[in-house]
Parts: sequence; structure tokens; C-alpha cells
Amino acid sequence: MTMPFYVSPEQLMKDRADFARKGIARGRSVAVVQYADGVLFVSENPSQALHKVSEIYDRIAFAAVGRYNEFENLRIAGVRLADMRGYAYDRRDVTGRGLANAYAQTLGTIFSSGGEKPYEVEIFVAEVADDPQDDQVFRLTFDGQVADEHGFAVMGGAADSVTAYLKDRYAPGLSRDEAIKLAVAALGHSDSGDRTISARDLEVAALDRTRTLARKFRRISAADLVALLGDAPSSPDPAGVEADQPPTESGDEPPVAPPS
Repeated sequence: MTMPFYVSPEQLMKDRADFARKGIARGRSVAVVQYADGVLFVSENPSQALHKVSEIYDRIAFAAVGRYNEFENLRIAGVRLADMRGYAYDRRDVTGRGLANAYAQTLGTIFSSGGEKPYEVEIFVAEVADDPQDDQVFRLTFDGQVADEHGFAVMGGAADSVTAYLKDRYAPGLSRDEAIKLAVAALGHSDSGDRTISARDLEVAALDRTRTLARKFRRISAADLVALLGDAPSSPDPAGVEADQPPTESGDEPPVAPPS
């Protein structure tokens, strides 16, 4: 009679965490930067159809790296939860903190479950307030941990080098255009050399507190980015992130979009 195969709980959790981290690292980085009038999201994303940054509710936005189909499921669930809570109670009852807690429970449950693989995703949930000091940015990891970020934060891809670049150059009170230029330069920075990212290969959005509409989320168009940054072609990625990965392993773009 053969003995059953045994893996200690500690080793099992470590293996699941390593699996998720490898999947997330294959994606391109997303940077979130707080500026004078709101919260800015910047990502290298050549796709015009599959967004990594999206609106959740009036003052709340969502950004993610990893497997598109997995973080798109989370985004849809967040939109439904926010709509239901706002309809049943009041729109003011929909908060970034509440959504972050809901996402943390979902990701933590999936990670600790032995019945399915962990999600290969990390996400940001941000909420803009009337006063800059009240803005909130939450970072959620694949295992459901929640961190409250201030100033700037980066996830996915070469997050360490991008974070180091921002740490040396970020200052509170930046204008929106200054924050965009800083974030784009940071995303092009790596230990092996800097590269230029074309404005047409960027996905940029902001939660802008100065908008008179109740909905504060606004995408920055490619035309505006070209006017601000120019339209230099992207230089090769020295790190080779996703350059040689097939679509199903890139972490950001599946071969086809999921049905609506």
C-alpha cells in the first residue's frame, strides 16, 4: 500500500504565493500617483480594448495587473456591489474602504482554498475626496492583504525599479501634467537602462476632484498624451517583460476578450 503524498501547510502556501507572484510579474507595471487635484493612474498598455484602469463608482477607481480575465471578474463584481449598495442605501455609503475590504475577503478566500488556484492579480482601489489629505489608495495583493498607500505606489512588472525612481523624484502637490510625465518616465526606467514609452502605448486615467460632475473619473485621451509627451516610438524593453510571452501567459491580454 502506497503512502499518501503529504505537503505541509507552510510549503503549500509558499508554493501558491510563488505561483501568483510569477504570474503578476509577467504583467506590465501600473503606477498610481497622488497629485494636487486627485489621483492619477498610468500604465503601459498598447491594447485599445482591454483596460487595466476603470471606474467603479462616482469617486472610486480600480486598477489591476495580472491575468485579465481574473481582474475583470473582480472589477465587474465591484461595480455590481457598489451599484447595489448605492441603490439600496445612499450613494455616500459606497466607499473605497468598503470595496477594498470586500476584495480582500474574496482574494483571501480564493488564496487559502485548496480547490482552485490563487488569482494572479494585484489591484488598486482609490477614492478621491474633496480635500487632498482625505484621498485614499488601497493596494490589495493576491492573498487578500490590504495596504494603505500614500503619495505613490507601483505594482506588477518591474515594480521595484519603478518605485525607486518615484521615491527619488516624487513631491506632493504636483500638477496633473507633471505627475503624468513623472509616472511615464518611471515606467520606462529599469536597472538595465531607460526607455521611451510612446504616448499611444499608454493608458492614463485620473480621479479629478475639480470636475463639476458627480463622476470624477476621467480618461486622458491619446491625443492629449501626444500633445503632452510627444509621439516618439517606444524603445525596446531591456528587461523583455512580456516581449516574448505568448498571449495566454502575458498576464495582461488574453487571446480574446471575454463575452460581455
